[in-house]
Amino acid sequence: MKILKNLLYKKFKYKNLYLKLCKPSPTQYAEYLKFHNVLYSMGADCSILPSANITDPAYVKMGNNVRLSECSLFGHDGSVNMLNIAYNKKLDNVGKTDIKDNVFIGHGALVMPNITIGPNAIIGAGSVVTKDVKEGSVVAGNPAREICKIDALVTKLEDYTDGVPWGSLIKNRSGAYDATIEPELIKQRVKHFYATK
Repeated sequence: MKILKNLLYKKFKYKNLYLKLCKPSPTQYAEYLKFHNVLYSMGADCSILPSANITDPAYVKMGNNVRLSECSLFGHDGSVNMLNIAYNKKLDNVGKTDIKDNVFIGHGALVMPNITIGPNAIIGAGSVVTKDVKEGSVVAGNPAREICKIDALVTKLEDYTDGVPWGSLIKNRSGAYDATIEPELIKQRVKHFYATK
C-alpha cells in the first residue's frame, strides 16, 4: 500500500485517486500541491483542505502560513463564455489571487478574482471578498468588510483562553493538535458547555 500511495503522490494525473485512497490532511494536501507546482507559488507551513475550490490555481500566489478551509478562490468570470457567444465577442476577465503571509480563509468564503489579502488577515466563514483585504484585518460579511483588527482578536482570544477551565491544557499542548490531551480537552469542554445549572 505504501508503494501505491507513493506512486499516487508523485503522479498528479491520479489526483482524485490520491485524495480517495490517501486521505491527506490539509497540511499534506498543501505539500502535494506544492510538490506538483499547481499554484503560481506557495510558501512554507500552508494548509489547504482538499475540498477547497481553487478555479485557476496558476494565478494563485500564497505566502507562508496560509490556511484555506472549504472556501472558493475564483480566478475568472465564468459568464464571459456565455457573453462571447451571445454577443459575438472575444472577451476575457481573469485575475490573480495574491495571499500574503499569515492568512486564514474561513469555510464557505468566496474570494473573487484580482484580490490581494493580507498579510496577517482573517476572512470569516461565508464572506464574499470583492476587494483587497488590508494587512492586519479581520473581515466578514457579503460583501466582506473589516470587523476588527487582528491584534484585537488575538487579545480577545487570549482572554477567552485564560478564562476557560481547559486553558492550561491549551497552553501546554504541543502543536495545533496533541492526541495525548485531546480526549481530556473534549471532556472538559463538554462538561463546561452542558453543565447542569
